[in-house]
Amino acid sequence: MEERMIMEKIREHLHLGEDVDVSDAPRKVEKGRSFYEDFSLRGIRVNRVDPGFISCSFKVPLRLTDKEGYLANGAIANLVDEVGGAVVYVEGLPMNVSVDMSIAFLSKAKLGEELEITSRVMGERGGYKGTIVVVRNKMTGEIIAEGRHSLFGRQPSKL
Repeated sequence: MEERMIMEKIREHLHLGEDVDVSDAPRKVEKGRSFYEDFSLRGIRVNRVDPGFISCSFKVPLRLTDKEGYLANGAIANLVDEVGGAVVYVEGLPMNVSVDMSIAFLSKAKLGEELEITSRVMGERGGYKGTIVVVRNKMTGEIIAEGRHSLFGRQPSKL
């Protein structure tokens, strides 16, 4: 039961609601969230959460595209950071700190394309955890980016 609650917390952290155009009326940022989180993650949908695994979908919004209409590399890096960090989140402990990220940008995602973002725990030693995040075009299966994300954080007490 406790594991289910943890997975729901992860789902709540990543899910920020439906995507709307930035030109819409100003939105209130949810309590406990920053403008940055709201801006960069708005529209992400959590499809599946299992221990050590998360699957999300995300439609490329105009606000995160570069001048050529492709999802900006910085937005991809942010998705790797957020989804890679969420898969190792432990309820009741501070969020883990990113130690290292390595991202291979393999293709481009166009405005409006639907992406699938998966994150999997690769390993864990003490407070150090490694994840792999794959961003792919949901329709074609083409890999847009692959990121390896290392994080460090406190471990739950065994007492």
